[in-house]
Amino acid sequence: MSSHTLPTPPSDKEARSYYAGLPSRPRLVARTGTTPWREPTGPEAYSVIRELRAVGNHDTLQEIWEDSLAPKVHALLDSMRVKWTSTDVVRFGLPEKKPSRRVILWIGVMPSSLSGHDGIEVALKCRELLVHDGILDVDVEIRESVVTRSAGPKLLQSGGTFDHTIDIREPLTPTLGLSISAQDTPWAEGTGGFFLTEDGKPDRLLLVTARHVVFMQGESNELFEHKSNSKRRNVTLFGNAGFDKYLESIQTEIKKKVYLAEYHHRCMESAERRGADSEVKAARNSLKEVKEAIEALGTLYQQVSADWATLDSRVLGHVILSPPISVNNDGDTVDWAVIEIDACKIDQKNFEGNAIDLGTRIESDEFTLMICPNYMNAPTFKYPSGRRLELKGTIPEDEMRRPRALDQYGKPCLMVIKRGSGSGLTVGRANNFFSYVRNYFDDGSGKTSKAWAILPRDSKSRSFSEQGDSGSVIVDGSGRMGGLLIGGAGDPDNLDITYATPINFLLASMERKGLSKPNIFPVPTA
Repeated sequence: MSSHTLPTPPSDKEARSYYAGLPSRPRLVARTGTTPWREPTGPEAYSVIRELRAVGNHDTLQEIWEDSLAPKVHALLDSMRVKWTSTDVVRFGLPEKKPSRRVILWIGVMPSSLSGHDGIEVALKCRELLVHDGILDVDVEIRESVVTRSAGPKLLQSGGTFDHTIDIREPLTPTLGLSISAQDTPWAEGTGGFFLTEDGKPDRLLLVTARHVVFMQGESNELFEHKSNSKRRNVTLFGNAGFDKYLESIQTEIKKKVYLAEYHHRCMESAERRGADSEVKAARNSLKEVKEAIEALGTLYQQVSADWATLDSRVLGHVILSPPISVNNDGDTVDWAVIEIDACKIDQKNFEGNAIDLGTRIESDEFTLMICPNYMNAPTFKYPSGRRLELKGTIPEDEMRRPRALDQYGKPCLMVIKRGSGSGLTVGRANNFFSYVRNYFDDGSGKTSKAWAILPRDSKSRSFSEQGDSGSVIVDGSGRMGGLLIGGAGDPDNLDITYATPINFLLASMERKGLSKPNIFPVPTA
């Protein structure tokens, strides 16, 4: 590389604007690319909007990334005393345009821990590793980013298609995405991922989540195994803030319906004055329907307020098994807990197996296009008539790395879904390159782990996950489970990348710890 093409540290404006369009808009520290950044000018100047994209085809890099290149990059960063938080391999694109041809080795570092000049040196050294391995079409970019771990009566049955409380009652049903909290720490909430049973015990229903949802940082990080004579570690539906927020959401929905009823009433009066009989009939029918919705929502509010107000009334069950959070020899994160559900909460009348309720907030045709952005793909997704996407099968790790489906730009990409208690139902792009995360401990030491990376769907969509979504199960349009959500990178309130533990490793880890042949497709029993 000649001296006149050497990269220079970004200006303050470039550092702040370079990643416009990303959820957290992280600050650029350094980059090896030499294409000049141009500051927006003019009276209506806007920053260039960027979108994160899955890498897609790059067989040469994929062959060496996990087993060879990533460990060398991490060793280099450690030798240069870089406080790095994650290493991701991504592409960027502009909205509604094909992604850039160049792939980016995207390194996250702790905020204010690396200067622009030192960042350039680090980025160039990382680029040298790529060139040494014959990878010439990959640039290195460093940004500031933190990795965050996002943490009564019988449950209700799912509402029918024409139920006025469909979306509001969903958090109280056994569909996936339950908002949960340890009873001892009701200020911290997460998500129940998926149900399972053990071989020979089909009547004992279990729920899987991330360990850090039910065991807080600072608590003893040791194997937890419930014994018959020991105190239960109870898990509740909602923590304190989550329950208050849920009640508030019902009240808000009632207010919206009241305003809508007033509108239909005015429309009816106006039509009567004009003698427009057909309009009168339509307005009267709409008013009747809205009044029925107000009554149904009011009944639900009274039921929830009376039956679910205390933590004791919201106990779902208790933790029976959870190994300490750790990283195995292959770099996979062990971060899971198994909860035994109390039989009085879920039975064959309200449990219909593992399923995600797609709700009514996204129209069926719009949602289908999100999951199937390219008509050339085999038709693997059909919007379920009852809105419940039933889960079946798991995504092979080979397909995670080499997806068969194409996105709207004709690039290999697996679209995925999750429903979490923090951000609800979202659709994202699974990256086919696994990422690496560095977690730091109080003594300054760190541990590196590998994770399946999920990117936002595009620059117009929000982050794939938010705080409170840890423990959610991530699936594809066929209902195949892919992983358990454990955290993300970016700003804690705006994550650019979501990280998950692959489902097949998770199930194998559970079996090694004593669960007998975990069955992730439990059948309701009497």
